[in-house]
Amino acid sequence: MLNIGMQMSSLNNRNEFYSIFICKESKMNKTATVISALMLTFTLAACSSNYVMHTNDGRTIVADGKPKVDEDTGMISYKDANGVEQQINRADVKEMVEGDQ
Repeated sequence: MLNIGMQMSSLNNRNEFYSIFICKESKMNKTATVISALMLTFTLAACSSNYVMHTNDGRTIVADGKPKVDEDTGMISYKDANGVEQQINRADVKEMVEGDQ
């Protein structure tokens, strides 16, 4: 009888060990997933480049990301350094080049 009790106790300890191990493994997987997602986000953010536009009146405009040209209206839409959407007439832009990173 004592031997059966020891076997049951040993079995319970083993089950507790496996449940703790599985719980810790699950937490590690979640942590690894979160870290991977953050790294991917930062990598993609680093890949966007700035564009520099030089206007006919001598101004220099730095756009966050590639500006979009609307062929119908002749306007160039871009985000400025503060993240605000701006527009400028295409005829006012002398040159548009991709900036250094």
